Amino acid sequence: MFRIVPANTRKLTTLNEVNYALEHVLATLLNDVLYKYHQRSNLTTRDNIEYVLARQTVKHWRLGDCDFTRYFHYKWENENGLLGPLFSIAQPFDVPYVWTFDTQTYPWTLNLKAPSTTPSCEIRFGKNLAEIERSIDPSNIVNRLYALGYGEGVNQLTIEKVNGGRAYIENTASIAEYGLGQYVWVDRRFEDAATLLASAKAFLEEWSVPRVNYRVKAVDLSSLTGLSVDKFTVGKVVRIIDPDVGTFTARIVSEKKPDIYGAPGDIELEIANTKANLGTSLADVERRQEINEVYAQGATNIDSHDYCDNADPTHPAVIRFYLPDELVRVNKLELTYQTEAFRTYSKATRGGGSYIKGSTVQSKSTASGGGTSVTSSSGGGQTTSSGGGQTTSSGGGQTSSAGGDRRHVMFQTTGTSNTSGEHVVATTFGGNAIRLGPGTPTMTNFETLSASGNHTHTVANHTHTVSAHTHAVSDHTHSITLQPHSHAFEVEIPAINIPDHTHEAEHGIYTLDRLPTSTSIKVDGKPIPHTAISGENIDLIPFLAVDSENRVVRGWHTVEITPNDLARITAQITTQFFMQSRGGVDV
Repeated sequence: MFRIVPANTRKLTTLNEVNYALEHVLATLLNDVLYKYHQRSNLTTRDNIEYVLARQTVKHWRLGDCDFTRYFHYKWENENGLLGPLFSIAQPFDVPYVWTFDTQTYPWTLNLKAPSTTPSCEIRFGKNLAEIERSIDPSNIVNRLYALGYGEGVNQLTIEKVNGGRAYIENTASIAEYGLGQYVWVDRRFEDAATLLASAKAFLEEWSVPRVNYRVKAVDLSSLTGLSVDKFTVGKVVRIIDPDVGTFTARIVSEKKPDIYGAPGDIELEIANTKANLGTSLADVERRQEINEVYAQGATNIDSHDYCDNADPTHPAVIRFYLPDELVRVNKLELTYQTEAFRTYSKATRGGGSYIKGSTVQSKSTASGGGTSVTSSSGGGQTTSSGGGQTTSSGGGQTSSAGGDRRHVMFQTTGTSNTSGEHVVATTFGGNAIRLGPGTPTMTNFETLSASGNHTHTVANHTHTVSAHTHAVSDHTHSITLQPHSHAFEVEIPAINIPDHTHEAEHGIYTLDRLPTSTSIKVDGKPIPHTAISGENIDLIPFLAVDSENRVVRGWHTVEITPNDLARITAQITTQFFMQSRGGVDV
């Protein structure tokens, strides 16, 4: 089935003529778009085809047979029409494929088939071959192909990671026969290296041999013979037998009947040694021209993560940073850090109450060794003489002072002198008495009289005269001897009860007076060979965690810096990466 596109009407006096241009109803898939960004990963070929067909506003087409199950990665963005995305699903295949359709029922059916490589029709000289023309063009042979996908500059997608480290693929047999032909093929629709490689292989197989085209005019005898071998349709492999050209097989890529009414059996075929059909090639070229204008490419970004905090051997400095899903390539990821003195911000801490039980402590001093101590010697001399004087006695009373001389009460009279003129003086204690000689009483030649029984001695009132005199003291010393000894004592310590209390903090910045001697650094748990207490622009990319495809993990990453002593770590991680311009919301 076809639909009519703009018509051209021409009217003559002898003939009225209208020319119509028709297009196959497959073109209805150009009426819709894939708006914004669409990503398909790890899904089957059937799933991806049905995803595209589900975007039809009017469901003209449905999927019938699909002979392939591939898990390629696809991304589409702002596609004008669904036909281009639909054909791109099979483009990476490295085996022949053909799109077929059935318009006998509605909705129409689309099939993706693996065509037979066995010839199913034949053109033979002398039977149905009317004319044959062959053209061989070896000028555009490409047998070494460099494939590039999404991005720009050093951030552009290549096939090195999935191609053994090489950025190109080649056909060594073609190089040996035709010489080296190199080509850089760029298709920014590809964002997955494996898909880019598969598509590049398909193109290399086609481009590495000279393109041979045949234009054949033949006679369609199928209406007469009813045999399928005489029926020529696009996609079939035909065997051509000609004595001058030789025998070869190729696929029919187009068919044309110039005069369907006058000469319905005449048919013109284009046969080429290519696996892609013409519709795919044309749609692909047009799509590439449009997609480069609307496809999101991205930009290089720079991000930094700063860190400054205390650390010790059991509490490392932990720096976390995030790599987004839109990341395409990490160009640079570097660590710069230095170690400073450990820092605190106050001196006192809160204290709780406590109870201290009392106790008795016994102690003994160290024993002394004893010894003799000698005082300073006196220089000798005499006292000043007294001026003399006398003591006036009274009836058994006390002496009184006279003439400035001092008088001391030494005795108390108890009676009078005896008949012999001797004076007897007795103490008041009734004990012994002192007998004084006759005459003037003096303190010499006296004796003690024993008391006999109860009696009294009476001394009459009298005076004692003492003449002025002096007392002489000779030079002398005083010695003291100490025996070895010790001193013991006991001390009672009372119980002390300290109630709950707090100590007022003394705020300020206080730093330790030492630095660590080394550090250890881990990136995502992997140690790096750097132990200095500072470093600049240390490359961390080789130590980042990677996935099963050896790609840097998108998400959180961790850098740990552990000093071997108390320290303060100041660090910065600088990241330069290429990121796609996708995601977000309108604001």
